Formats: sequence, C-alpha cells, structure tokens
Amino acid sequence: MRRRAGMGAVHKQKLEQEKYKNKGSELQESQLEQMSKQLEVFRNNLEEFAGKHRNEIKKNSTFRRQFQEMCASIGVDPLASGKGFWSVLGIGDFYFELSVQIVEVCLATNFKNGGLISLDELRQRLIKARGRSKQHQEITIEDLLSAARKLRIFGNGFSIVPIGKGQYLVQSVPGELSMDHTAVLQQTASLGNANISISILETQLNWDQERAKKALEHMIKEGLCWIDKQNTEELLYWFPSMFSECVSAR
Repeated sequence: MRRRAGMGAVHKQKLEQEKYKNKGSELQESQLEQMSKQLEVFRNNLEEFAGKHRNEIKKNSTFRRQFQEMCASIGVDPLASGKGFWSVLGIGDFYFELSVQIVEVCLATNFKNGGLISLDELRQRLIKARGRSKQHQEITIEDLLSAARKLRIFGNGFSIVPIGKGQYLVQSVPGELSMDHTAVLQQTASLGNANISISILETQLNWDQERAKKALEHMIKEGLCWIDKQNTEELLYWFPSMFSECVSAR
C-alpha cells in the first residue's frame, strides 16, 4: 500500500512539472510574439522615417550614423538591402559610390604604398577628388569603414587592418597579413614616425632577430614598406601608408 501511495505521489509530481513546463512554453511563445509585433511596428516606423529624411541621411554624417544605429538595433542593414522599400530609398547608393571611389584611390596609390593606405589619407584624397561642397566634406571615418567593409565581397583583395587607437589601414592587394605582419604595423603606428627597425621589434615585441627580419623582409617583398640603408646605426623600414607626406603627394 505504501509503495502504491509513493508511486502515485511521484506520478502526480510529474504531472505538475509537465503542467508548469507547458505554461512556461506558452508564456515564452506569447512574449516572443509580442516582441515580434513590436519590432515590426518599429521597422515600419523606421521605413517611414527614412522616407521623410532621405536627403538628410545621405548628406549629414551625424544623421547618417544615428540612422544606422537605429537600423542595427532591429537587425536591419539598409546598405545590404536590395529589395522592397529600402531599395527605392537609395540610402545604399551613397556607400556604393563611396566604395567605387575607395577602389579607385587604392588602385591609383598602389604603386607607392604597396596596397596599404590609412583611412585618414584615403579620406583626404576622396574629399579632394569629390569636391569641396559641404556634403562631400562630411565624409567621416565611420562612412569609410562602412563602405570599405562592403568590399569584402571581392574576397581577401580588400580588408580593414586595425592598427590601434582608432587607426585603420585599408589593404587592397590579394593575400592576408599574418599576425606578425599586423603586429609590425601596429608597433610602427604606435611610434608615430612611420618607420621601424629590427631592434625595436626585438625590444618591444620580445622577438628574436630572425623573426623580426623574416616579417620585415616579407613586407618589403610585397611592397608594403621601403628599406632605408642611409641610417648609420641600423636599417630602417619605412611604411609609406603611414608617411604623412604621402597624403599631399600626387
């Protein structure tokens, strides 16, 4: 009798657990449905907002960044959308045009910098090429990053290389940089004088001479840096992508 009573209690407990489990699932489904409806309303309002402020979004960099943040909050990428309402807004046209111009500048300066160009230099060259009107002057680093990231569809021929403290390089030649090559660029950028030496890499990165030499020789071979044999103490390796005079050079 006791055994039966115990089995009955266990069975009743299982039924109660199943009941609460079902209630929990129903509650989750209800909450998910409510969130989906709220997001749909937000999406519709965002589309209406974009339609009314199309020109401001395209011309004002601050307005454009805030609009992208609103889009990101609900998982909308107006730059990647090619169908429906977003396609007729033309919001992605600004970045498409900017992407094409980024490619043009990269190709035009490739012989000089080996396919690495800083975003600051890229911005100045684009402003000069596009004209001096107010809307063109308002191209920001964030705009360039957004446009350059879209070029990843071409494979590893275009990529963004972070070099620290909000600084970036755009790589426009096939082939990925290794961790050592990126470390060399980051260390050079931190010094602020566009050059590096084997001894500095040994000291700052705790590398042996062979590792530092191998990384730099590869970057010379790829045209990413120049070797300076005039220094009496040791060889210096210059990166034209970080050399400030390259910005004004034709």
